Amino acid sequence: MSAYQIDETDRKILSLLVNDARKPFLEIARECGISGAAVHQRVRKMENSGVITGSRMMVKPSALGLNVCAFIGLELSEDNKYPEVVNALKHVPEVVECHFVTGKAALFLKVYCFNNDHLMEVLLNTIQRIPYVQSTDTMISLDEAFGRQVWVKEYQSISFMAGAREEGVQ
Repeated sequence: MSAYQIDETDRKILSLLVNDARKPFLEIARECGISGAAVHQRVRKMENSGVITGSRMMVKPSALGLNVCAFIGLELSEDNKYPEVVNALKHVPEVVECHFVTGKAALFLKVYCFNNDHLMEVLLNTIQRIPYVQSTDTMISLDEAFGRQVWVKEYQSISFMAGAREEGVQ
C-alpha cells in the first residue's frame, strides 16, 4: 500500500474533525470550499490508508468516579519480555495508555482509579504481580492542565520547521 499524500484540503478536514469529530460533512465541505461527496471520499481514503484510525467519544473520567490519574514507570527484569508484559497490561482495565520508552523505565503507563486505595490495589495486586515487572515508580497527577488530540496544521509556517529545513532536515 502506497503512502497517502495529505494536501492542504485534507489538513483542513482533519483539523475540523479533530476539533469536533461529529461535525457534519456538509459543514466541513462549506468551510473547505468543496462538495460533501469530496469530503466523504477524502475521509474514506484517509481511513483506508491508516491516516484516520477511528473516532471515539471522550468521557471525563471523574464523571465515572475515576478521581485518581496516575503515571507509572515499569522497570522490567528482562527487556525482551516487553511483549508479554504489554499483553498482560491489556487486560488491566485501569490502564488506559501504555508506552515503550527510553530511560530507566521500559514502559510508561497512564491509569485511572477511583481513589488511592484502588490505585494501591492495582499496583500491588495486579501490575506488580505481572511476570517480568521488576519495579514501579508512580506519580499521581494533581491536575490535567490541558489535553488535546494530535496537532493538525500547515507545518511550513511553523518556525521550528523552517530552521530544520535550512539544515536539510525533512
